[in-house]
Amino acid sequence: MNRPFNAILPRLASPIVELRQYTLKPDQRETLITLFDREFIESQEATGMTVIGQFRDLDRPDMFVWLRGFEDMAVRKDALSAFYGGPVWAEHRDAANATMIDSDDVLLLKPAWRDAGFDLSGLQRPPANEAGKPSEAGRLAGIVEISIHQLRRGAEADFAERFRAQALPQLTANGARLLGAFVSEHAENTFPRLPVRAGENVFVTVAGFDDKEAHERCHANLANSPAWQAIGEAEPVRPTKPVEMLRLTPTARSLLRVATS
Repeated sequence: MNRPFNAILPRLASPIVELRQYTLKPDQRETLITLFDREFIESQEATGMTVIGQFRDLDRPDMFVWLRGFEDMAVRKDALSAFYGGPVWAEHRDAANATMIDSDDVLLLKPAWRDAGFDLSGLQRPPANEAGKPSEAGRLAGIVEISIHQLRRGAEADFAERFRAQALPQLTANGARLLGAFVSEHAENTFPRLPVRAGENVFVTVAGFDDKEAHERCHANLANSPAWQAIGEAEPVRPTKPVEMLRLTPTARSLLRVATS
């Protein structure tokens, strides 16, 4: 069902979430963002998916990161088939693909616990004429941090519980807001035309900060906290690789953002 651009969404946890990281050709990110925000939001949501958020990576100028959600894997198959077989993608795919080097860095995720999905209730997406405008990084849209923890298979539940009990209170006390927490969805990829990082086992958190200064202050405080350093180091939940951290700012039409005024 198509949603008007100014619709206020109810609570929407999206039980299936894709985290997509695109490596772009030099100086092509703003071209893709303008095209995406103008053409690829309403047209995707018309097929039954939700475009949760799209972001500039503050540390990698040629990276575009975005999130989309689905009610289940069957809906994902139908929605992706409809969009990528539809007229909007046919019209604009050459222009979009011309900006990209790689679009296959995709994690398929599900909420780590009940109510750990994104709460989009009350959020209102800016209109299409905002496409391509700066997001006023760190002032109105805030900073979104995505942390990707690589785990051994079977460690998800213990790691998620350890995070909730020990890490989350420290993050919250230092100004972070948990926007969502996820683990790998190991179901078969229902739309193999678009690859995903199969075989990986991750725990992913999405946190929000009011601005760059709040983000930096939080991590400076945590770096000096022995309790924070101890989190994740205990067997059997120790991550298998260093944490991958994405420091992002929402585009002008991203639904997921931190500050609203």
